Amino acid sequence: MTPFSLTAKKYSATLSSCLEAFDWSPVATLAATLERARELRSDVFLFGNGGSAANAIHWANDLIYPITKQGGAPLRAHALSANQATATCLGNDIGYDRIFEFQLRAFAKPGDIVIALSGSGNSPNILRALEFSGEAGLTSFAIVGYDGGKAKALASVPIHLPVDNMQIAEDFQMIVCHIILQHLNINTGVKP
Repeated sequence: MTPFSLTAKKYSATLSSCLEAFDWSPVATLAATLERARELRSDVFLFGNGGSAANAIHWANDLIYPITKQGGAPLRAHALSANQATATCLGNDIGYDRIFEFQLRAFAKPGDIVIALSGSGNSPNILRALEFSGEAGLTSFAIVGYDGGKAKALASVPIHLPVDNMQIAEDFQMIVCHIILQHLNINTGVKP
């Protein structure tokens, strides 16, 4: 077996074993919350750093268009990491730790949903946004890896995959997104 094959086999085995052992009930809660948000036309705010920022943008896309394409109504999804001008302005002027919190203060209203994506669950900007979400009465979810970090305790509903591997933690963020996407599509009566 080649070194690459060994790496691939180990990676896929780790991902598979994590998914097999995972308790999917908090993801079911997120799916039900998003179904309700779709009915009420509530906004869904997503954010993360690095690869998780890219995943937040991917989530927003999937919650807006593919659901509509399959016959359902879109969700009002917004990736707070998508606007580089806003993120860099806020980072420069008031601090990088406030880039998501400030946007939530500007846009979020009671009944809206917050989804934080983080590998470690300890990034200061993630924590400040989750703290604000709690103060504002927003329903928050944190999809985290490793030990869940401080985000695990701050989120209304933590979705924690205990894995010490950033790439698998980020894969898991998208697996959750795609499972929810298929679930929401099935609930429209249209097969994905």
